[in-house]
Amino acid sequence: MLRWQGRDVISIRDFTREEIESVIAKAKKMCADHELLRGTVLASLFFEPSTRTQFSFNTAIQRLGGSVIGFAGSESSSIAKGETLRDTIKVVEKYADLIVIRHPLEGSARLAADVASIPVINAGDGANQHPTQTFTDLYTIEKFQKKIEGLSIGMLGDLKFGRTVHSLAMALTRFEHIKLRLISPPNLRMPVPILHELENVLTYSETEQLDLRGLDIVYVTRIQRERFADIEEYEKVRGTYVLDRKSCEQLKPTATILHPLPRVNEIAPEVDQLPQAKYFDQVQNGVPVRMALLTLLLRGE
Repeated sequence: MLRWQGRDVISIRDFTREEIESVIAKAKKMCADHELLRGTVLASLFFEPSTRTQFSFNTAIQRLGGSVIGFAGSESSSIAKGETLRDTIKVVEKYADLIVIRHPLEGSARLAADVASIPVINAGDGANQHPTQTFTDLYTIEKFQKKIEGLSIGMLGDLKFGRTVHSLAMALTRFEHIKLRLISPPNLRMPVPILHELENVLTYSETEQLDLRGLDIVYVTRIQRERFADIEEYEKVRGTYVLDRKSCEQLKPTATILHPLPRVNEIAPEVDQLPQAKYFDQVQNGVPVRMALLTLLLRGE
């Protein structure tokens, strides 16, 4: 039997294939039940901007009968007065049953989990991990492709700083016969430590060319201006890849285009009407997936 109650969700590396599949299976069965987690309080601590992740967690807990406290932006918390992250977590755990945290520093979610006596969910720590987005991505892939194993998956854009592609690449090592095509500018390649984890587990290739032929999944990411220390370096790569109707002619009719959003200019609005475009469905899928995770962590079933 899988152990869920009281667990933290910090890195996708912490989960087996069986555990990943159990979340997907539970998410398929989730529906609004205002009695399931009635009286539960979720603390939403977002030190970085968010729309989809924060809103989907808020929606998920409310559909299960719980409530939300928290903030969006450290300027509205005692962090602005000099309080440490450790002390903030120790205070917040006295008010809540579970903490969801997004923070710009890598390792911040792990620190929060080490400090807190209640479950902590990592909603993104710098350029490191975004595990609940990965559960959502895998749920979406399975929904539209009817499987995860044996797929050809392209990751396009900022693979250096993109925490969503880091988490997804790690998760894909749990499945067999995956072919991964990594498409990025040379200075935004997937980090070498992650490539080492992929070696001998799945087949991957790297290219600078916008080659979408034969792919089942095209996972697009924006080039993240906020991660660049030098704005001139950002300007050199901004707009390197744009998915438009012309480039999408390479796609198989059965392919699925995903994007964790927000997009800037890497997917043209005209692509939204294509049958392969599923990134807004991907947003919607974040709610049942996070409902499933909240239920598992707080009830154990």
